[in-house]
Amino acid sequence: MNLRREISASNALGRIPSAFSAASRLRKAAVLLLLAAVLPATAAAEERHAEAAAGQIAAGKRIYTEGILPSGAPLTATRFGSSTVSGADAACINCHRGSGMGEVEGNVLVPPITGNFLYAMHKDMQYAIMDPRVSKRFNPTHPPYTDASFETAVNLGVDNLGHKMDLTMPRYKLSAVQIKALLAYLGQLSSDWSPGVLASSIRFATVITPDVDPARRKAFITMLQTIVRQKNGSTETGVRGRTRHHMTSAAEMVLGTERKWDLDIWELKGAPETWGAQLEADYQVQPVFALLSGLTGSTWQPVHDFCDKEHVPCWFPSTVMPGEPQSQYAFYFSGGVLLEADVLARYLQDEKNAPTHLIQIYRDDTVGKAAAAELKKSLQGTRITVEDRALAVVSGKSELQDAFSHVKSGDVVMCWLRDDDVAALAKSGPAKDVRYYFSSRLSRVNGTPLTEQWKAHSDFVYLYELPQNRTLNLDYFHAWMNLRNFPIVDEAMQSEVFFSANFMTDTVSEMLNNLYRDYMVERAETGINKREGSKSEQETRDRFALGRQGDLVKRFPAGTKTIAPAGERIQMVSHVDSTTVSHGTTMYPRLSLASDQRIASKGGYIVSVSGKQGEQLVDESGWIVP
Repeated sequence: MNLRREISASNALGRIPSAFSAASRLRKAAVLLLLAAVLPATAAAEERHAEAAAGQIAAGKRIYTEGILPSGAPLTATRFGSSTVSGADAACINCHRGSGMGEVEGNVLVPPITGNFLYAMHKDMQYAIMDPRVSKRFNPTHPPYTDASFETAVNLGVDNLGHKMDLTMPRYKLSAVQIKALLAYLGQLSSDWSPGVLASSIRFATVITPDVDPARRKAFITMLQTIVRQKNGSTETGVRGRTRHHMTSAAEMVLGTERKWDLDIWELKGAPETWGAQLEADYQVQPVFALLSGLTGSTWQPVHDFCDKEHVPCWFPSTVMPGEPQSQYAFYFSGGVLLEADVLARYLQDEKNAPTHLIQIYRDDTVGKAAAAELKKSLQGTRITVEDRALAVVSGKSELQDAFSHVKSGDVVMCWLRDDDVAALAKSGPAKDVRYYFSSRLSRVNGTPLTEQWKAHSDFVYLYELPQNRTLNLDYFHAWMNLRNFPIVDEAMQSEVFFSANFMTDTVSEMLNNLYRDYMVERAETGINKREGSKSEQETRDRFALGRQGDLVKRFPAGTKTIAPAGERIQMVSHVDSTTVSHGTTMYPRLSLASDQRIASKGGYIVSVSGKQGEQLVDESGWIVP
């Protein structure tokens, strides 16, 4: 009987021959012993492999971002045929940026060098808009690189088509080991979409702090949700299968990269020290690509810190005080009360009859203390001494009046006060021969509660463009508001929301499928200047075209709630001529950024207020950039 038959017969009897059973047990034991020996070795080998790969990526990152070789020696290269650069000056990040997505320097196109673009890792072609001025200039297409052709490009300056590269591209002398490390880093750089991005949608959140009053909160949410619905309406399929593309670029439409927007509203509660944990909890439930706009009447610091920790872009919130210190991911319209302090300090120092003593009165809260500290710091080393008079966060009118007493002739008083405190001053008059300054970020300028007597002795530190100079800049904003019957609750805040959402639309549109947070940060740095210039030029051309057509002229003054009758065509200016030119699209004279800059408007005015309702502002200083 052979073994198979023996097994079969034995199974029929319900038993296995003892000799076979012993052999089977021996084989099983041998297998288990072998696995026990092999599995730890395999796991250890995989761990060693992972550590080696991580080490290569780390070494490549130092080459790319710091210009430091694995040995610790500085990276060296030759530019323009003879100029030697080394260390940080030779690092790839200087031109190809932190995202690896490149940029345009003058007329020189610096292409993307991430693994996706070098090796064409995906089946679809890799496209990036390189020049936001034209939105048509793409990265040059090329066959996939190999390790060998990449080494030739880096060391000899010859691309994989055999063409010599521009002389701005440094020529290095990297070894094969160093090239391998650099490629390991580039292979994972900007390789996957950032959290919050799906193939058909992109998710944002906006943050509202609990100190915001209900009217401002309602206006803010209504505007932002309307803009998102409008954006989604332009990308969703319309009737009869046709697609509307009113808010998409031509490249975005052709390449099919447009996405629906999802918006979460994160409303914080409680004290600021609890906000960070609330933001982390919201983010864990639903990660977002970026924070779109945002609204607070106090500190933004916890939101600022959260964005830096999680690498989430914070996109131009409306805040009286941006977070500190310098952030990689948070962008702001202005420096808020901190910028006001610096503007006033510069103004006082430049005056012919500069004061020798300044008193600053403020509530002892986060914003008041920060503003007072910044002004004192800005006046250090000058002949102006500073006296602080802090008010309790909650106090009666008597304490406020006491703070304004004992002021001598020739003194200057800076009032970091909100509207309710400013209104309380009406019962007491200003001191003679004393100049008072107020923060326009904390209290109103137009419609100020100051009495005529106080206005005669007071100025405001004002961070926006003067009303008479910004009318054209805000025409599109006011037309958009009026067409939707939205009241002007807070012109500055609402115009900031309008800009923030529209700039995000433009930026995401130009990013195409390259939805990486660091890349968005870089496009904001380089794109806002060009965007403001091109948008204001386009709006001017639209005004000229409308003026020539002779359609109905309907002017929308700030603060009105006018709706155009059915069938009427809206024209945004009552008179169009060669002088009707806007210089921006916001409340600010000019928004601009550069590499590592995060504050877009960098100056302010000192203005006086005239008129019973404070409807006219008089420039007392010219535009001051501290």
